Amino acid sequence: MHTILLTTLNARYAHTALGLRYLYANLHELQSETKIVEFTMNEQIQSIAEGLLEHSPRIIGIGVYIWNASQSAELIEVLKKVSPETIIVLGGPEAGYLPHRVDFSQADYIISGEGEVAFYELCKSILASTPPEEHFIRSPLPDLKTVILPYNAYSDEDVEHRYIYVEASRGCPFECEFCLSSIDEKVRNFPLDQLLEEFETLWQRGARSFKFIDRTFNLNMTFANRILDFFLSKEPPYFAHFEVIPDHFPDVLKAKIALFPAGSLQLEIGIQTLDPIIAKGINRPLKLEKIYENLRFLENETRAHMHLDLIVGLPGESIEGFGRNLDKLVSLTHSEIQIGILKNLSGTTLSRHDREHGMIYSDTPPYDILQNNLLSFVQIQKMKRFARFWDIFYNSGNFKTTVNLLWDEGKVFDGFYSFSEWIYTQTLSTWKISLDRQIVLIYDYLLTRHDVQKVEAALMEDMADRPAKTIPFFLRQKSPAAQKSADNAVTPKRQAKRT
Repeated sequence: MHTILLTTLNARYAHTALGLRYLYANLHELQSETKIVEFTMNEQIQSIAEGLLEHSPRIIGIGVYIWNASQSAELIEVLKKVSPETIIVLGGPEAGYLPHRVDFSQADYIISGEGEVAFYELCKSILASTPPEEHFIRSPLPDLKTVILPYNAYSDEDVEHRYIYVEASRGCPFECEFCLSSIDEKVRNFPLDQLLEEFETLWQRGARSFKFIDRTFNLNMTFANRILDFFLSKEPPYFAHFEVIPDHFPDVLKAKIALFPAGSLQLEIGIQTLDPIIAKGINRPLKLEKIYENLRFLENETRAHMHLDLIVGLPGESIEGFGRNLDKLVSLTHSEIQIGILKNLSGTTLSRHDREHGMIYSDTPPYDILQNNLLSFVQIQKMKRFARFWDIFYNSGNFKTTVNLLWDEGKVFDGFYSFSEWIYTQTLSTWKISLDRQIVLIYDYLLTRHDVQKVEAALMEDMADRPAKTIPFFLRQKSPAAQKSADNAVTPKRQAKRT
């Protein structure tokens, strides 16, 4: 039995909740009575409730995020019906900002902000039968020098099978209105020597994949350089993921990034828009020439994998403006470009644009935009499908050669938009499209634009290293990989006949 349970519903099993581990690490004398129990969104809510209550907890702390807010509300309802005496405490960005757009009213307490200290104090008071009167507790920012680091709370199973999330800093100096990080403008760093000692311990335990959740990893060069040096001192293979500022790559940082072997470094680069007027309207700094220079460097002189972000639906940005952004990025890099639909997150100031730009959002998570003055509801729906098909055909890397036949030079958006529209008429779906079906779709579409030899040559180049069984039958005889596989398969039989 455990007096305190810490739980959340992760998007998938491979994910781990770093926030729960911070709470656990900072519970001091209560830690021995506490257990982390994580679930996924695919599990039945009543089964989750059963799994929690079998521990007979006095207190359940639940991490609530945009992806699990509705399910968390349902879980709270079930828990309170069958075990009303169990105290439920919520934290996380989706619970910590008012007004709530999901009903969390049945929770006993909600902690807003970084909860390491506040949650410990709350649990102590509850267990001492002196609970606070206030339901909504605003936690002051803790001194990161006093916060106990959580990395010992990763289990051996976590280290072996799941993502290890880490952070070197909290906060962001920028004020981008669509982002929750803009609320805490001051960047605070964890003690670096202590942090690197923890990373070394994780490494010795077998961790080889580190995903940093810092919003501005390359803001502080002292921190960035020493952390990069930590990984460069290790023997590959390993994987480190960082979110970086696109316009801040001093020469010393470039030199270190260029040293990383292929497959070891991923950089998430939030572009969002390349229009200075649109960027200014949402308080996002934009140094275009620096961004272009840095992207060219990363593309041409490093082996880092880049993940670039663009947003559809920003206040004042037309579909044509978004298209120009996409065209420009594709001209600069062959890296993954994630297309997101604008969301009006709780706690941000994005709603100030609602009247001027006619911004209308869904009232249910993830609070994505439905329409505005420049983009109709139908256009937004089409762009959601565009984003999904872009992931399938461009970001997947399955069609690196073939995908370039979808557009004329420099007209990436127009070409892929037409393709996206056509695919939807064929599938009426954006999900569960098998790889075989994807190949047939892009083949059939391209035959309306190019001669058959050109299309087949591009597809065969993309399939050169694939197992023969993943190549549709109509192309197998034309694929060197498939032919080689077939030859290998029949050789023993032929030899047997000869003997």
